[in-house]
Amino acid sequence: MISDEKYRPVRPRRSTRLLVRGVEYELNEWGPAEARALVYLHGWGDTGSTFQFVVDALPEDWRIVAPDWRGFGRSTCRAESYWFPDYVADLDCLLDAISPKDPACLIGHSMGANVAGLYCGIRPERVGILVNVEGFGLADRDPAGAPDNYRRWLDQAKSLRPFSEYPGLPALADRVMKNNPRMRRDRAVFVAAEWADLGADGIARLRADPAHKLPNPILYRRAEAEACWQRAAADVLLVIGAETDFKTGAKAWIDPDESRQPFHGAPMVVIPAAGHMVHFDAPEALAQAIADFVTPRL
Repeated sequence: MISDEKYRPVRPRRSTRLLVRGVEYELNEWGPAEARALVYLHGWGDTGSTFQFVVDALPEDWRIVAPDWRGFGRSTCRAESYWFPDYVADLDCLLDAISPKDPACLIGHSMGANVAGLYCGIRPERVGILVNVEGFGLADRDPAGAPDNYRRWLDQAKSLRPFSEYPGLPALADRVMKNNPRMRRDRAVFVAAEWADLGADGIARLRADPAHKLPNPILYRRAEAEACWQRAAADVLLVIGAETDFKTGAKAWIDPDESRQPFHGAPMVVIPAAGHMVHFDAPEALAQAIADFVTPRL
């Protein structure tokens, strides 16, 4: 019999609201309110609150603030499209409120790490530390594909499909575990409760705007990301899961000897028995890597 017992957090989480560029942001927070903040930025489709597993293994006197990005989790925003520069602008305003004086310590995963990486080069004076977890940019896109890419965006915007619904939170937990087979069941149940609202009809509906599913109409230009990375002044740690799906294909820019590695020369930690969602699969090991890097720099 599969247990549906939910993970019990070790450290209590506080929730506050902050108006950021017209969006009511949900801020998940742990630790002493007066301490210097370490800001966690979640990936696409996730929420700040699921960093709980890592927080529970970090030093108790650390203050962690993890916003839900616009249109995800408990942050508001219904939009026709979501533009990547908006995340960068949101982060700029968030740091004005969370870390107005000290250079920020950012911990980003996937999309959140890519936002943080760009920001490190755009405002290098505002970031002192970056722990980049699986956020190393995308492959270059051929400009010749621009017309078809715009066409796909136009077509999908006219018939935007909602996110899948699930017959209860246990069913959503099943889906979380299917995508992340290395994670514990109790943690998957916790994630399901953070990702979705349970309606009176018993249906679990994701707290995410379906407009996030639209492709970006603007082709990714890796050279622009690299220009930002090169201007970063922060101390950077790169973290990857040993079993992440794109590890092999990314070797050209993960290898420390390759010139295209993000933040060339930065130290790297490989987390065993973890895929892309490192904070789900191996939160204790990720917490140890973060603590080892950040503690002497605080």
